[in-house]
Amino acid sequence: MNGIVRFLLSGLAVLLTSYLLPGVHVEHYGHALLVAAVLAIANAIVKPVLIIFTIPITIFTLGLFLLVINALIIMLVDYFVPGFRVDGFWWALAFSLILSVFNSLFTDLSKDKER
Repeated sequence: MNGIVRFLLSGLAVLLTSYLLPGVHVEHYGHALLVAAVLAIANAIVKPVLIIFTIPITIFTLGLFLLVINALIIMLVDYFVPGFRVDGFWWALAFSLILSVFNSLFTDLSKDKER
């Protein structure tokens, strides 16, 4: 059950982030859920391969190149998901940063607090 709630909150994070950024467009919540699903799949399959291939430049930039990889993953999702559009690399970078913040907040709010 927790996985379903996290998936729905991730879709909500995608929708809220698209409302904040004028360069990112999501038609409705269904497309936001599709973006969240494809983004999760891309992060699980494509991102580790990109990280392995770019280890030297990631080390040279002290890890900042991982932000570029995140933006490229967002642009890849833009290519595959209808109803989701990112206007450029910088919007994808901003989208990935804000989406990370929203997902972190939603994850913290949805956890069961043990005392």
